Amino acid sequence: MIQTAALRFLFLKVLKRRFSRDDLPLPRLLRRQVPIVLSRDEVARLIAASGNLRHRTILMTLYSTGMRRSELCHLRPEDIDKERMVIRIRQGKGGKDREVPLSPKLLDQLRTYYRSLKRKNGWLFPSQQMRHPDQPITTKAVWHACREATRRASISKPVHPHTLRHSFATHLLDSGAELPVIQVLLGHADPRDTMIYLHLSTRQLRVAPNPLDTLELGSLPGGEPSAS
Repeated sequence: MIQTAALRFLFLKVLKRRFSRDDLPLPRLLRRQVPIVLSRDEVARLIAASGNLRHRTILMTLYSTGMRRSELCHLRPEDIDKERMVIRIRQGKGGKDREVPLSPKLLDQLRTYYRSLKRKNGWLFPSQQMRHPDQPITTKAVWHACREATRRASISKPVHPHTLRHSFATHLLDSGAELPVIQVLLGHADPRDTMIYLHLSTRQLRVAPNPLDTLELGSLPGGEPSAS
């Protein structure tokens, strides 16, 4: 490696000191945890357990689009393009804009929700704090909506807004969507960030039979029937 050669030159030629590869510290390997994913039934239970129209719309938007909660907070009504049936996400992670498909079911929900607002300030999800009348909803408020619905739905998994993003991507992959498409929808600059969902998808697992199911199991000693 170039870095090793440079260090060898520094020690031997410049510092006049002994150089050994064994003295080099090994890079620390970061352990990447597999994210929590909800089943489709759990997502339905979570949304159904929403405490009010605002929370229900927030959860439906997160799951339907896979957007980050900070991106949801900064949505404006004009970002909902009902003619092209897309939602424009402005200045996402890395400062990049992107578009995601707009579900007809989500469009109906957004219409109902937005018509119910008593105070509009230019944001799709305006702040309800009187101290900040011109601000959008906070990421903490989005997290609270998710936490309350999780409690009401009696879901034992540790669910947070990003869990709906993970579930969105995994369910898309289960339904046959290709990784490059999911990468664009999530706004991932590095395709390796999207490949984590290969470990979460059950589509490939369903294709290959479980090894146990391929075995012919006989009876237990004593004539008792086996579990199969």
